[in-house]
Amino acid sequence: MHRLDETQRPLDVAMVVAAALSWGTIGVAVGWLYRLTETTSLSIGFLRLLLSAPVLLITARLLAGQRAFRIKPHHRLTLGLIGGAFAGYQVAYFAAIPYLGVAAAVLINICSAPIFTALLARIFLGERLRPTTWLAIAGSVIGAGLLVGGTPQVDSTADLLIGTVLALTAGFSYSLVILGARMIAAEYHPVVPVALSFTLGAFLLMPAALASGLVVDYPVQGWMLLIYLSIVPTAIAYALYVRGMRSVRATTAATITLLEPLGSALLAIVLLGERFTAFGVVGATLLIVSIAVIARQ
Repeated sequence: MHRLDETQRPLDVAMVVAAALSWGTIGVAVGWLYRLTETTSLSIGFLRLLLSAPVLLITARLLAGQRAFRIKPHHRLTLGLIGGAFAGYQVAYFAAIPYLGVAAAVLINICSAPIFTALLARIFLGERLRPTTWLAIAGSVIGAGLLVGGTPQVDSTADLLIGTVLALTAGFSYSLVILGARMIAAEYHPVVPVALSFTLGAFLLMPAALASGLVVDYPVQGWMLLIYLSIVPTAIAYALYVRGMRSVRATTAATITLLEPLGSALLAIVLLGERFTAFGVVGATLLIVSIAVIARQ
């Protein structure tokens, strides 16, 4: 049996780190957009997908070659579900930020996705969960509760509840993306499902975005942020991540991607002036530790 080289090349590790750090800037960029102009989560989500889709399709074609988009008929429904779930993820994630702030919204969203994934994989794919995984799930639930209760910038209990539901909806939607991608991952280059889900998501969001009054009146800084969202933490980040995974072990990559919620929370605190109470800090720590346990398993 052929044994893969277990040596992790430093350059590949650096690529995965760069991808995780760039993903961590998404929430802060969206937070700045809300501060620059009156806009909506639907407009931001649609424009990000619309602008990034061509870049991702070109990236997928370059990395996967001529057979990149030869999709098998029985996988088309799965790809459609991935696209729909990703569209829902975008809107719910960006909508949670005005209610909870960037740090809390990102932590609940990103850290809940692996929890939902583990539970759904147990139900639909028959994957067994270890006792330590169940313990980590319980810890993450407690951590999320402490986190949302320790977010002093939330204006009211209603905002707290709405923001938490939206962030959890984003995490659940992304878990559907992960499960769908897992079902077809062996058949395609890793960038292909990403490119197609962004493209399908843009088409699915277009009617709702136009009907609700698509916001396109952004200042120059706003368009620069939208272009940044569409290229750097999207096409470039996924390309770096896929390239880095040539030698980086899965457990290492899962641990490195914890830099995303950590980096996003720190940037929100430093750049946007957000803060946590002591309970919020404990909750955020418990969330991240719980996800680290699940990621390693």
